[in-house]
Amino acid sequence: MAGRLVLAFGALLLIALLGAGVYVGVACPCERMPGVALWGYEVAEPVENWAFVNNTGLCQLQVDGGLLPQSLNLNCMSTDGALYISCSRCAGKRWSTTALHNPEGRIRVEGQVYAIVLRRVQDAAELDRAWGARAEKLRGFGRSVNAARPDHWWTFELSSR
Repeated sequence: MAGRLVLAFGALLLIALLGAGVYVGVACPCERMPGVALWGYEVAEPVENWAFVNNTGLCQLQVDGGLLPQSLNLNCMSTDGALYISCSRCAGKRWSTTALHNPEGRIRVEGQVYAIVLRRVQDAAELDRAWGARAEKLRGFGRSVNAARPDHWWTFELSSR
């Protein structure tokens, strides 16, 4: 009897783990829950003008560091054709630390996946341009953003690879 209970519990645990793996690996990133590899149509051609991201909601970024890739939802915005992603209180987060050490990644926009290289922006003028693009995009989605750019706000420029 005890052996059957252990076997049944093991089977249920295996089903739960497989279900969670499929959910995280295929369905996510979801809201604040990270995922693994991004799925979608792979775009091979390099992108010169990323302005189209301003008409979308969040973008999904995938970075590769360690055993499994990590993907998550982030604000993405474009100004002068350049693509930026932003992160509040980004220092020490797993994905940003990974991006600093391994800048190759992927971004999904509206189901299309692009191979990219990430570069952390340090120049104040470029940070201000990206912050302005963020505010403009959020205004287009009905949100009011009048705050000054905080020091803890990071941005990365993404370019095709």
